[in-house]
Amino acid sequence: MAEKSTHTTGAAGRAPSADRPEQIRNVVLVGHSGAGKTTIAEALALATGAINRAGRVQDGTTVSDYDEIEHRQQRSVQLSLVPLEHAGFKINLLDTPGYADFTGELRAGLRAADAALFVVPANEEIDGTTRGLWDECAAVNMPRALLVTKLDAPQADFDTTVERCREAFAFDAPESVLPLYLPLREGAPGSDGEPTVTGLVGLLSRHTYDYASGKRVEADADAELAAAIDPERGRLIEAVITESEDESLMDRYLGGESIDTKTVIDDLESAVARGHFHPVIAVLPAADGSKEGVGTAELLELITSAFPSPVEHVTPVHEGEAALVCDPAGPLAAQVLKVTSDPYVGRLTLCRIFSGTLRPDGQVHMADADTDERVGALSSPFGKTLRPVAQAVAGDIVCVAKLAHGTTEDTLSLPDHHVGLDHWALPEPLLPVAIAAHSKADEDKLSQGLARLAAEDPTLRLEQNPETRQLVLWCMGEAHADVMLERLRGRFGVHIDTVDYVVPFRETIAGPATGRGRHVKQSGGHGQYAICEIQIEPLPTGAGFEFVDKVVGGAVPRQFIPSVEKGVRAQLARGVAAGFPLVDVRVTLVDGKAHSVDSSDAAFQTAGALALREAATNNVRLLEPVAEVHVLVPDEYVGAVLSDLSSRRGRVLGTEPVGSGGRTAVHAEVPELEIVRYAVDLRSISHGAGSFTRAYARHETLPEAIATKVLKAAEK
Repeated sequence: MAEKSTHTTGAAGRAPSADRPEQIRNVVLVGHSGAGKTTIAEALALATGAINRAGRVQDGTTVSDYDEIEHRQQRSVQLSLVPLEHAGFKINLLDTPGYADFTGELRAGLRAADAALFVVPANEEIDGTTRGLWDECAAVNMPRALLVTKLDAPQADFDTTVERCREAFAFDAPESVLPLYLPLREGAPGSDGEPTVTGLVGLLSRHTYDYASGKRVEADADAELAAAIDPERGRLIEAVITESEDESLMDRYLGGESIDTKTVIDDLESAVARGHFHPVIAVLPAADGSKEGVGTAELLELITSAFPSPVEHVTPVHEGEAALVCDPAGPLAAQVLKVTSDPYVGRLTLCRIFSGTLRPDGQVHMADADTDERVGALSSPFGKTLRPVAQAVAGDIVCVAKLAHGTTEDTLSLPDHHVGLDHWALPEPLLPVAIAAHSKADEDKLSQGLARLAAEDPTLRLEQNPETRQLVLWCMGEAHADVMLERLRGRFGVHIDTVDYVVPFRETIAGPATGRGRHVKQSGGHGQYAICEIQIEPLPTGAGFEFVDKVVGGAVPRQFIPSVEKGVRAQLARGVAAGFPLVDVRVTLVDGKAHSVDSSDAAFQTAGALALREAATNNVRLLEPVAEVHVLVPDEYVGAVLSDLSSRRGRVLGTEPVGSGGRTAVHAEVPELEIVRYAVDLRSISHGAGSFTRAYARHETLPEAIATKVLKAAEK
């Protein structure tokens, strides 16, 4: 790669296009929040001419003009596409959020991409989330490269960062992560006490690439510099030859034969494309955007020369379906990556085309919705600008206007040739946020706004809890919740209030009791008359409800016995002490009285409810839900997790190592009352490296001290 000339092409304001999949490169930027992913995207846009020196395209849009929320919060919260054109290739650069709350957006970017660029700051440790994403890419053998950023920050060190990358990402094959270039420093020391990084020196080419003037200037390395880099150069060549498909190459190299640089570069590109070698490149975008950033030309060369085209991507069809190839002439198969709502354009659907060619005004079948729709206008998004395109061939990524039924992960295919593409793995939202409409006007718009948000974001789950009667948004974390509520207000004009989340406790009775329900009223005309006597007794946990009729002598007419049961069931659902459903009880109707004129179905329903309330008064105990929790954390955090679970009244069932990456699974049972905010707390305990799943196990008796507080709160 380092031997090839680099020529940048592009025109601000014009949408890059490709007629063949071989001309396309789909690359996702991965890294934690603040690593510099969006800065890299802007630097590449500048280097390819997609934006001007002021950082804008012709209509004034910037690369980072995606969402007003992103501007206010100063971080990416959604997947963004930056289409570039370079050396005859169309590069679809996918900028993903780095914050763990927006993992759903990142997973969509991974599905759309054929290769990944992991962005690692030179002045920070590598976080657990980034390590986990590397493992995900490794599981599907996705080609990866590493970009070292922030070399101008205090305490930044390129060599140390490379070693960290090798330890974090390639502990079992450290020679698979090596730099292709070393930073070139000169001038007065910067803020870190080191000379400023002004360029790179290529290990294979022994050339320097100096950006000090604002333009890339290539020259031969002097003898002193060439000698200094020779040890690293030899290490790189040996690592590349090890991955060569030419088995004789290593023998020739070890025998002292000089291997042609072009042969090494070809083998390097092949190893990168196969996901067997992961080059490291230092990138330092110019601070003011008026100069060409260090490493941008080298990065573009890596993307176009070493990363694979969509033709080499395996289409993720459903198991048992015929395999699809990335062929513009093949049957249409596209997948929805993201759905957004634009106040002026309407509904916009971002799609990756895996097979066939998508054209405007054609008919497509939506697999999840099981309906046919007409395709609207096609466009290539750049910030907030939508630049029209005539068509999108296999391998490309395009925005489709006004697809009414498309939801994230849905498949588009031809009406007469249905195709199903696998959904990608998504994390379960585990932070509950209870909400209520601020006013009656907001209540009328709330359901529509929530439905559209749920269609756009599959990591948002809506729940109308029948036991607590709360509307709950299950989110990935606090930042995710804030963005969802802000979108409700800003995009749909819905103002809502957050309320305390209520854990779905249940009530049961402590022991047998009797109750009498008397409902007698006379207010002119027909009155209301019903009296019933019941006995209640507890049943084993999980037994539910039983109703037994032991009335003798017709004390309660037969036609009203179902009415008593109906009234009892209604009261069970409402609860008798704290407003939670009363469960695991047997109710026996033993006696009662009726009036030949004034008794009715409604009267005996009321009497049955009153009888249950009397029998259960001062005889109720609360049950709390207990969850089965599985926590996955790096080994160094296991002690902190175990201690924290113990403080939450958790019962640890066991631990076990997972894989060979130094991670442990902790299995426990924890009351749900104690893990309402565990999605946030675990992230803090494990420094973002931990994850967990939860599943309902059963209800257990709530400790008396806590039950007393719950009952007092219910009385208020």
